[in-house]
Amino acid sequence: MTVAKTLIPPAAIDPVSLEVIRNALTAIAEEMSMVVMRAARSPLLREAGDHSSALTDSAGFLVAQGADVPVHLGVLSFTVREFLARVPAERLMPGDVWIVNLPEVGGNHLPDVKLIRPVFRDGVLYAFAVSLAHWADVGGAMPGSYFADARDAWAEGLRIPPTRLVADDAMDEEKLALILANVRGPQERKGDILAQISATMVAARRLDELAAKHGAAWIGTAFASIHDRAERQMAEAIGAIPNGVYAGEDWMDDDGHDGPPVPIRVTVTIRDATATFDFSACADAVSGPINTTKFIAGAAVFYVMKALYGPDIQPSGGCYRPLDVVTRQGSIADAPYDRPVVGGNHETCQRMADAIFNALIPVAAAKLSAGGPTTAGLVIFGSRTDLGWSTLYEVHPGGEGARIDRHGMASSRVHLANVMNTPAEVIEAEYPIIVAYQKIRRGSGGAGRHKGGDGIVRGYKMSGDETTVTTMFERAVVPPYGLAGGEAGAVFGARLVRADGSETALRGKQNIRIGKGDLVEVTSCGGGGYGIPDEATESSLAAE
Repeated sequence: MTVAKTLIPPAAIDPVSLEVIRNALTAIAEEMSMVVMRAARSPLLREAGDHSSALTDSAGFLVAQGADVPVHLGVLSFTVREFLARVPAERLMPGDVWIVNLPEVGGNHLPDVKLIRPVFRDGVLYAFAVSLAHWADVGGAMPGSYFADARDAWAEGLRIPPTRLVADDAMDEEKLALILANVRGPQERKGDILAQISATMVAARRLDELAAKHGAAWIGTAFASIHDRAERQMAEAIGAIPNGVYAGEDWMDDDGHDGPPVPIRVTVTIRDATATFDFSACADAVSGPINTTKFIAGAAVFYVMKALYGPDIQPSGGCYRPLDVVTRQGSIADAPYDRPVVGGNHETCQRMADAIFNALIPVAAAKLSAGGPTTAGLVIFGSRTDLGWSTLYEVHPGGEGARIDRHGMASSRVHLANVMNTPAEVIEAEYPIIVAYQKIRRGSGGAGRHKGGDGIVRGYKMSGDETTVTTMFERAVVPPYGLAGGEAGAVFGARLVRADGSETALRGKQNIRIGKGDLVEVTSCGGGGYGIPDEATESSLAAE
């Protein structure tokens, strides 16, 4: 089949019609996410919601997304374009679904697996539907595919280049078998794959309904109009920032192993309606699994700009036109393809966002929060059962940073994270683990005119004979920072209490094996305070 290169554009779309199509596309992306959450087999997807959905135009530029995980959605702005650079459009057919998880193909880390469906109308490729889901295991050295001692990318799991998994809406069983033979919990992974495929199928059906009503060419013009409007809106948002050069930094706790804190630095240059974010001064790539990709840098930039200056801007390829994101190849922000990156996806990306926020303090202090739980706070439990390995991927909220006008909230998620914790009832029903207790970590928020929010304390007691535990969290050494004279919040931590009563502190990146009766306690960080406390504030805090 010959795929048409372009669509014949009709007349320009009026603003009302554009708003109708924009909301229709967003609704399609939202429905995709709902399908995954309802149909997936793993608790990580159906309970915690660690997945995202997006639609792109025929060139791979984002046109709509669900209300999902910001770091996923920022990356999905690049995935299809990088995919098309390796798989020409002429190879794509109706009924295809392609699978890919390589970080260098518009990605982030191996557990975030993308399924891509090209969408056709009358033989013309006019859109893509993309479902990204975090698989609870993609192979590798440890259950959950987070290996703290990883020194290269292959220790982190199965690397899947762009591969046609579904042709003419029929599964390629040989390719599926190859994938499932290299991951733990193959039946759970298969269920999640089928949920992702179903989500892309629903999106194609909904897009076809729009195309049947208006024509594919009309939709193509709507896509272009969405890009153009978003570009104008982003340019206007940048124009509200005073011209200048602003520098900011934050620090990773370590190099992923035993090294000292690692700097994440950015220089922001505002010139009228354009903004450049230069991460070239970031540290060199490190030996541990906290490196990341240039696509993550782009996601962090887009998140900050939308959060601070353009909350109503439709996420689309047009948003990126006034933004220039610069990274240095070989740095922690643009690591060589063979370096481990699994933790960089949700740890380093948030340091990038904090570095940008810190750079903008001189011109945006009133808009900013103090430092918060900008870490996934990840602990993974891998349990061997009669049915094989089961993997609980559990994230932990912390205290929100305070703002100029209020205290920070307790037990919240901020920045590019948007994953829920798994309910205790589900954990105890599906894993040999008991949630022994959960409570607010009182007093963990930093003091200030407005105080930071408090973190949490959660205890997991093992009821199985053999369990692996993986930690991957930050803010254990470098605390959430205060703003305008406010104090830093308490650091993140975890400890192991053995069945015999002995205790061991757990490092931020570690893999261990534990047994029945052992307990893992997670103590999440508090948020930073905002402003120097006055006497009334100090008295109030003392009373609490």
